[in-house]
Amino acid sequence: MAGTLTPYTTGTVTSADGTTIGYRRLGEGPGLLLVTGGYLTAEHYMELAQALAESFTVYAHDRRGRGLSGPPGEGYRMSAECEDLDAVLAETGARLVFGHSSGGLIALQAALSSPNIDKIAVYEPALSMYGAYDLSWIPRFEREMGRGELAEAMVTFLKGVRADRWTDRLPRRLLVFELNRYFRRQRRAAGPGEESIPGLIPLQRFDVQIFHEMASSDGFADLRAELLLMHGDRTPPPVHEAMDALQATVPHAERVVLRGVAHEAPVNGRGAPGRVAAHVREFFDPMGR
Repeated sequence: MAGTLTPYTTGTVTSADGTTIGYRRLGEGPGLLLVTGGYLTAEHYMELAQALAESFTVYAHDRRGRGLSGPPGEGYRMSAECEDLDAVLAETGARLVFGHSSGGLIALQAALSSPNIDKIAVYEPALSMYGAYDLSWIPRFEREMGRGELAEAMVTFLKGVRADRWTDRLPRRLLVFELNRYFRRQRRAAGPGEESIPGLIPLQRFDVQIFHEMASSDGFADLRAELLLMHGDRTPPPVHEAMDALQATVPHAERVVLRGVAHEAPVNGRGAPGRVAAHVREFFDPMGR
Protein backbone atom coordinates (compact mmCIF):
# COMPACT_ATOMS: atom_id res chain seq x y z
CA MET A 1 0.00 0.00 0.00
CA ALA A 2 3.07 2.22 0.23
CA GLY A 3 2.77 5.25 -2.05
CA THR A 4 -1.01 4.82 -2.55
CA LEU A 5 -2.28 5.64 0.91
CA THR A 6 -5.52 7.58 1.09
CA PRO A 7 -4.93 10.76 3.12
CA TYR A 8 -7.10 11.35 6.14
CA THR A 9 -8.45 14.36 7.96
CA THR A 10 -9.48 14.55 11.60
CA GLY A 11 -12.58 15.76 13.34
CA THR A 12 -14.23 15.76 16.74
CA VAL A 13 -17.72 15.54 18.20
CA THR A 14 -19.03 16.07 21.71
CA SER A 15 -20.70 13.09 23.36
CA ALA A 16 -23.74 13.30 25.62
CA ASP A 17 -21.68 13.76 28.79
CA GLY A 18 -19.46 16.44 27.24
CA THR A 19 -16.52 14.17 26.39
CA THR A 20 -14.67 14.97 23.17
CA ILE A 21 -14.55 12.06 20.72
CA GLY A 22 -12.06 12.34 17.89
CA TYR A 23 -11.97 10.46 14.60
CA ARG A 24 -10.03 10.08 11.35
CA ARG A 25 -11.92 10.48 8.07
CA LEU A 26 -10.72 8.94 4.81
CA GLY A 27 -12.13 7.74 1.50
CA GLU A 28 -15.33 8.48 -0.38
CA GLY A 29 -18.68 6.70 -0.49
CA PRO A 30 -21.29 5.59 2.05
CA GLY A 31 -20.29 6.42 5.63
CA LEU A 32 -18.78 3.59 7.68
CA LEU A 33 -17.80 3.86 11.34
CA LEU A 34 -14.91 1.67 12.52
CA VAL A 35 -14.97 0.78 16.24
CA THR A 36 -11.67 -0.44 17.68
CA GLY A 37 -11.08 -3.25 20.17
CA GLY A 38 -9.22 -3.47 23.46
CA TYR A 39 -6.75 -0.76 24.35
CA LEU A 40 -6.04 -0.07 20.65
CA THR A 41 -6.52 3.24 18.84
CA ALA A 42 -7.62 4.17 15.32
CA GLU A 43 -3.94 4.13 14.36
CA HIS A 44 -3.82 0.36 14.87
CA TYR A 45 -6.60 -0.18 12.30
CA MET A 46 -5.38 2.04 9.48
CA GLU A 47 -4.59 -0.88 7.15
CA LEU A 48 -8.21 -1.96 7.45
CA ALA A 49 -9.43 1.63 7.13
CA GLN A 50 -7.30 2.17 4.01
CA ALA A 51 -8.70 -0.97 2.38
CA LEU A 52 -12.28 0.06 3.19
CA ALA A 53 -11.65 3.64 2.01
CA GLU A 54 -11.63 2.33 -1.57
CA SER A 55 -15.43 2.00 -1.30
CA PHE A 56 -16.56 4.00 1.75
CA THR A 57 -16.03 7.17 3.69
CA VAL A 58 -14.43 5.62 6.76
CA TYR A 59 -14.65 7.25 10.18
CA ALA A 60 -12.13 5.54 12.46
CA HIS A 61 -12.86 6.98 15.87
CA ASP A 62 -10.68 6.87 18.95
CA ARG A 63 -12.64 5.44 21.84
CA ARG A 64 -12.51 7.18 25.22
CA GLY A 65 -9.02 7.46 26.69
CA ARG A 66 -7.36 6.97 23.31
CA GLY A 67 -5.74 9.22 20.73
CA LEU A 68 -7.87 12.25 19.85
CA SER A 69 -10.58 11.54 22.43
CA GLY A 70 -11.11 12.56 26.03
CA PRO A 71 -10.79 10.40 29.16
CA PRO A 72 -13.13 7.50 30.04
CA GLY A 73 -14.73 9.57 32.80
CA GLU A 74 -15.90 8.79 36.32
CA GLY A 75 -19.15 7.11 35.30
CA TYR A 76 -17.75 4.95 32.52
CA ARG A 77 -20.16 2.22 31.39
CA MET A 78 -21.32 0.62 28.16
CA SER A 79 -23.91 3.38 27.85
CA ALA A 80 -21.13 5.97 27.49
CA GLU A 81 -19.57 4.03 24.61
CA CYS A 82 -22.95 3.81 22.89
CA GLU A 83 -23.52 7.54 23.33
CA ASP A 84 -20.12 8.17 21.74
CA LEU A 85 -21.11 6.10 18.71
CA ASP A 86 -24.42 7.91 18.45
CA ALA A 87 -22.62 11.26 18.50
CA VAL A 88 -20.24 10.28 15.68
CA LEU A 89 -23.03 8.72 13.62
CA ALA A 90 -25.23 11.79 14.01
CA GLU A 91 -22.38 14.13 13.06
CA THR A 92 -21.16 12.16 10.04
CA GLY A 93 -24.35 10.60 8.71
CA ALA A 94 -22.69 7.17 8.62
CA ARG A 95 -25.12 4.25 8.82
CA LEU A 96 -22.71 1.32 8.55
CA VAL A 97 -20.63 0.07 11.50
CA PHE A 98 -17.72 -2.35 11.78
CA GLY A 99 -16.49 -3.42 15.23
CA HIS A 100 -13.69 -5.66 16.44
CA SER A 101 -13.62 -7.49 19.78
CA SER A 102 -14.99 -5.12 22.45
CA GLY A 103 -15.68 -2.68 19.61
CA GLY A 104 -17.97 -5.32 18.13
CA LEU A 105 -19.79 -5.69 21.44
CA ILE A 106 -20.26 -1.91 21.60
CA ALA A 107 -21.55 -1.80 18.01
CA LEU A 108 -24.09 -4.53 18.72
CA GLN A 109 -25.32 -2.85 21.89
CA ALA A 110 -25.55 0.57 20.22
CA ALA A 111 -27.61 -0.89 17.38
CA LEU A 112 -30.32 -2.09 19.78
CA SER A 113 -31.39 1.50 20.41
CA SER A 114 -29.88 3.61 17.62
CA PRO A 115 -32.01 4.43 14.58
CA ASN A 116 -28.83 5.48 12.76
CA ILE A 117 -27.39 2.00 12.11
CA ASP A 118 -28.56 -0.03 9.10
CA LYS A 119 -25.88 -2.72 8.91
CA ILE A 120 -23.23 -4.06 11.30
CA ALA A 121 -20.21 -6.24 10.62
CA VAL A 122 -18.34 -7.59 13.65
CA TYR A 123 -15.15 -9.59 13.94
CA GLU A 124 -15.11 -11.77 17.05
CA PRO A 125 -17.15 -9.45 19.31
CA ALA A 126 -16.46 -9.83 23.04
CA LEU A 127 -19.68 -11.69 23.84
CA SER A 128 -19.78 -12.24 27.59
CA MET A 129 -23.52 -12.86 27.93
CA TYR A 130 -23.84 -16.42 26.64
CA GLY A 131 -21.92 -18.32 29.30
CA ALA A 132 -19.00 -19.24 27.04
CA TYR A 133 -16.46 -17.55 29.31
CA ASP A 134 -15.40 -18.18 32.89
CA LEU A 135 -15.25 -14.74 34.56
CA SER A 136 -13.58 -15.85 37.81
CA TRP A 137 -10.26 -14.29 36.71
CA ILE A 138 -11.58 -10.72 36.79
CA PRO A 139 -10.84 -9.92 40.50
CA ARG A 140 -7.22 -11.04 40.06
CA PHE A 141 -6.93 -8.95 36.89
CA GLU A 142 -8.28 -5.90 38.75
CA ARG A 143 -5.81 -6.36 41.62
CA GLU A 144 -2.86 -6.64 39.26
CA MET A 145 -3.96 -3.61 37.25
CA GLY A 146 -4.42 -1.66 40.49
CA ARG A 147 -0.80 -2.45 41.45
CA GLY A 148 0.47 -1.41 38.02
CA GLU A 149 1.51 -4.98 37.17
CA LEU A 150 0.62 -4.65 33.51
CA ALA A 151 2.22 -7.84 32.20
CA GLU A 152 0.76 -9.92 35.02
CA ALA A 153 -2.70 -8.44 34.46
CA MET A 154 -2.57 -9.06 30.72
CA VAL A 155 -1.51 -12.67 31.24
CA THR A 156 -4.44 -13.10 33.63
CA PHE A 157 -6.74 -11.62 30.99
CA LEU A 158 -5.33 -13.66 28.10
CA LYS A 159 -5.50 -16.92 30.01
CA GLY A 160 -8.92 -16.04 31.43
CA VAL A 161 -10.53 -15.53 28.01
CA ARG A 162 -8.36 -18.24 26.41
CA ALA A 163 -7.20 -15.69 23.86
CA ASP A 164 -5.20 -18.16 21.78
CA ARG A 165 -3.63 -21.60 21.90
CA TRP A 166 -0.18 -20.15 22.62
CA THR A 167 -1.20 -18.34 25.82
CA ASP A 168 -3.32 -21.33 26.86
CA ARG A 169 -0.34 -23.66 26.85
CA LEU A 170 2.60 -21.59 28.10
CA PRO A 171 3.24 -21.08 31.85
CA ARG A 172 2.37 -17.73 33.43
CA ARG A 173 5.96 -16.97 34.46
CA LEU A 174 7.25 -17.29 30.90
CA LEU A 175 4.40 -15.22 29.47
CA VAL A 176 4.94 -12.44 32.04
CA PHE A 177 8.68 -12.42 31.25
CA GLU A 178 8.06 -12.19 27.50
CA LEU A 179 5.40 -9.49 27.86
CA ASN A 180 7.64 -7.34 30.06
CA ARG A 181 10.42 -7.67 27.49
CA TYR A 182 7.98 -6.71 24.73
CA PHE A 183 6.77 -3.69 26.73
CA ARG A 184 10.36 -2.46 27.19
CA ARG A 185 10.93 -2.64 23.42
CA GLN A 186 7.69 -0.82 22.74
CA ARG A 187 8.55 2.01 25.15
CA ARG A 188 11.86 2.55 23.34
CA ALA A 189 10.22 2.35 19.90
CA ALA A 190 7.56 5.00 20.54
CA GLY A 191 8.27 8.18 18.59
CA PRO A 192 7.83 11.78 19.78
CA GLY A 193 4.22 12.40 20.75
CA GLU A 194 3.28 8.75 20.28
CA GLU A 195 1.76 6.72 23.09
CA SER A 196 3.44 3.36 23.46
CA ILE A 197 1.54 0.08 23.79
CA PRO A 198 2.41 -0.13 27.52
CA GLY A 199 0.93 3.35 27.93
CA LEU A 200 -2.35 2.11 26.46
CA ILE A 201 -2.54 -1.22 28.31
CA PRO A 202 -4.30 0.27 31.40
CA LEU A 203 -7.29 0.95 29.13
CA GLN A 204 -7.89 -2.79 29.01
CA ARG A 205 -9.34 -2.36 32.49
CA PHE A 206 -12.27 -0.45 30.99
CA ASP A 207 -12.86 -3.10 28.34
CA VAL A 208 -12.96 -5.77 31.03
CA GLN A 209 -15.42 -3.58 32.91
CA ILE A 210 -17.93 -3.53 30.02
CA PHE A 211 -17.24 -7.21 29.28
CA HIS A 212 -18.26 -7.95 32.87
CA GLU A 213 -21.16 -5.50 32.80
CA MET A 214 -22.64 -7.08 29.68
CA ALA A 215 -22.40 -10.64 31.04
CA SER A 216 -25.81 -10.20 32.67
CA SER A 217 -27.49 -8.59 29.64
CA ASP A 218 -30.27 -10.23 27.64
CA GLY A 219 -28.22 -10.45 24.44
CA PHE A 220 -29.27 -9.30 21.00
CA ALA A 221 -32.45 -11.15 20.08
CA ASP A 222 -34.11 -7.76 19.43
CA LEU A 223 -31.44 -6.65 16.93
CA ARG A 224 -33.03 -5.49 13.69
CA ALA A 225 -29.98 -4.20 11.80
CA GLU A 226 -28.50 -6.52 9.19
CA LEU A 227 -25.55 -8.37 10.73
CA LEU A 228 -22.37 -10.03 9.47
CA LEU A 229 -20.47 -12.24 11.94
CA MET A 230 -16.79 -12.96 11.25
CA HIS A 231 -14.23 -15.03 13.08
CA GLY A 232 -10.98 -16.86 12.44
CA ASP A 233 -10.57 -20.61 12.52
CA ARG A 234 -7.51 -20.31 14.79
CA THR A 235 -9.44 -18.70 17.64
CA PRO A 236 -10.07 -20.96 20.69
CA PRO A 237 -13.48 -22.55 21.39
CA PRO A 238 -15.08 -19.89 23.68
CA VAL A 239 -15.23 -17.39 20.81
CA HIS A 240 -16.88 -19.93 18.52
CA GLU A 241 -19.33 -20.98 21.24
CA ALA A 242 -20.34 -17.38 21.89
CA MET A 243 -20.72 -16.73 18.16
CA ASP A 244 -22.91 -19.84 17.85
CA ALA A 245 -25.12 -18.52 20.65
CA LEU A 246 -25.36 -15.08 19.06
CA GLN A 247 -26.28 -16.54 15.69
CA ALA A 248 -28.95 -18.71 17.31
CA THR A 249 -30.62 -15.61 18.74
CA VAL A 250 -30.14 -13.48 15.59
CA PRO A 251 -31.03 -16.02 12.89
CA HIS A 252 -30.92 -13.47 10.06
CA ALA A 253 -27.18 -12.94 10.60
CA GLU A 254 -24.66 -13.96 7.95
CA ARG A 255 -21.47 -15.69 9.08
CA VAL A 256 -17.98 -15.94 7.60
CA VAL A 257 -15.00 -17.96 8.84
CA LEU A 258 -11.54 -16.72 7.83
CA ARG A 259 -9.05 -19.53 7.43
CA GLY A 260 -5.61 -19.34 8.97
CA VAL A 261 -6.18 -16.32 11.24
CA ALA A 262 -7.13 -15.65 14.85
CA HIS A 263 -8.47 -12.77 16.93
CA GLU A 264 -6.14 -10.02 15.74
CA ALA A 265 -6.92 -10.40 12.02
CA PRO A 266 -8.26 -6.81 11.53
CA VAL A 267 -5.25 -5.15 13.23
CA ASN A 268 -2.27 -3.65 11.37
CA GLY A 269 0.34 -6.27 10.60
CA ARG A 270 -1.28 -8.84 12.86
CA GLY A 271 -3.40 -10.94 10.56
CA ALA A 272 -5.47 -10.12 7.52
CA PRO A 273 -7.00 -6.63 7.44
CA GLY A 274 -7.36 -6.81 3.65
CA ARG A 275 -9.28 -10.09 3.84
CA VAL A 276 -11.54 -8.72 6.58
CA ALA A 277 -12.14 -5.60 4.48
CA ALA A 278 -13.14 -7.69 1.44
CA HIS A 279 -15.91 -9.45 3.38
CA VAL A 280 -17.07 -6.20 4.99
CA ARG A 281 -17.16 -4.49 1.60
CA GLU A 282 -19.23 -7.27 0.02
CA PHE A 283 -21.69 -7.28 2.92
CA PHE A 284 -22.14 -3.52 3.09
CA ASP A 285 -22.25 -3.00 -0.67
CA PRO A 286 -22.99 -6.31 -2.44
CA MET A 287 -23.45 -4.57 -5.81
CA GLY A 288 -19.86 -3.32 -5.62
CA ARG A 289 -20.75 0.28 -6.27
